[in-house]
Amino acid sequence: MSDFPLLNAFLTMMWFFLWVMWFMLLFRVIGDIFRDDQLSGWGKAGWTLSVCVLPFLGVLVYLIVRGKGMGLRELQHAQAREQAFRSYVREAAAEAPEPRTNKADELAKLAGLHDHGDITDAEYEKAKAKVLTG
Repeated sequence: MSDFPLLNAFLTMMWFFLWVMWFMLLFRVIGDIFRDDQLSGWGKAGWTLSVCVLPFLGVLVYLIVRGKGMGLRELQHAQAREQAFRSYVREAAAEAPEPRTNKADELAKLAGLHDHGDITDAEYEKAKAKVLTG
């Protein structure tokens, strides 16, 4: 037993969080390897093998050699996802049926136009008949 149990708890938590951060970095590097379209299949296999066989050294070397482009590749991937989402929304909005209006609302609008004198009695009756039949 140690004389400082709180210090031991702190050190255990620190090692745990460092371990979690290590795995996050490892998975981010592996994801970047497979996301990169400019890297050949052999290149991807080599980097994956180096990261899996010698993980600490492999990740460190990968970050030194290819780390600068990781942010750019992530940005391009995010922009492509955003563009695909916007395209999907535009297509879905174009296919959506027009909202149906209530006949009572249309008749109220027509009555308002008629009361203001914007349309004549004949136009009002014609539009009213069209709303009621259609």
